[in-house]
Amino acid sequence: MRPFRPLLLILLLPLAGVAHAKDAQLERGEALFRQHCAACHGYDGMGGVGVPLALPDFQYSVTNKYLETTIRRGRPGRVMPAFKSLSDADVKAIVKYIRHWAPGKPYRYPVEPVRGDREHGKQLYAKHCAPCHGPNGEGGKGTGVTFSRPRDLPIIPPALNNPGFLAAASDQFIKATLMNGREGTPMVSFLKQGLSEQDINDLVVFVRAFEDHPLPVHQQPIETEQATIVYDSEYDFQTTINNLKDAAVGNNFIIIREQKLESGFVPPGQDNPKQHIIYFCNFGFLNKALAIDPRVGLFLPCRVTVVEKEGKVKVYAINPERLSRLFNNVELNRLCHEMNDTYVSIIEDATL
Repeated sequence: MRPFRPLLLILLLPLAGVAHAKDAQLERGEALFRQHCAACHGYDGMGGVGVPLALPDFQYSVTNKYLETTIRRGRPGRVMPAFKSLSDADVKAIVKYIRHWAPGKPYRYPVEPVRGDREHGKQLYAKHCAPCHGPNGEGGKGTGVTFSRPRDLPIIPPALNNPGFLAAASDQFIKATLMNGREGTPMVSFLKQGLSEQDINDLVVFVRAFEDHPLPVHQQPIETEQATIVYDSEYDFQTTINNLKDAAVGNNFIIIREQKLESGFVPPGQDNPKQHIIYFCNFGFLNKALAIDPRVGLFLPCRVTVVEKEGKVKVYAINPERLSRLFNNVELNRLCHEMNDTYVSIIEDATL
């Protein structure tokens, strides 16, 4: 048998190369997942701001195309961003890594569209679906973080009228979810709730009809190119700082602290004395914002920077309206507008 060993090795070498390529794709997918996805979906895939991707019932109910389309399209205005800059190979690598939590073949859905009675589906939706998914399919409130969602819900009900969801979910996928439910979530089997298969078909047709009604303007992230609010001050450096503190207090804010902008970033004594940052907070507003999206804590308490250069004093603040687009969360829109108006009011009072 000895003469055949070299031939056997030659035959196995290509297979080893294929295995190595697959492992490389999985490693690439893990690196991309940690870079782009883990902050929301958790390093173990068990969720947080994003849905728990590692749930077996989720894994075996979604297709690779559903995952790929979701990564590409995201969920406009619903926290999940669109990753348009990733290559097709990157997207497939991420999907491969997501699949490693539940190895096996996901269910393959028929491609035929579902037929049913849209008007009857509308009635069924109002009774069975609207309490969780919203009367117009807008989805549940908050994010996946427990501080911003009811604690008896492990995940936030998705928005069914979202163009990202409708592009990713086929009729048969929606039907299967309604028929089987989603173990580990509040989504129950509608068959077990007493609905017939025809009732479920009617529901699917109604949900698909959301495609005929694009998201209204108020359900889209605020579009603004202005990243910062900038004002020239008519006063000297210290007077501007004092004016800002007075204006903040006059708008029901508490001054937290004032410090040099470079404090902690350069050796003591080398920080620029003409660059100060003022922190202030309205705790009622803070709690409202955190209850909608805890990620806004990255930008709170509120802060304004005062800089003097060549005898000219400028005041800078982040534009709160950028947060809606940054976090892709339309629930923040009202608070972003409110906070922007407050910043402008405080700075104008202090500088004009």
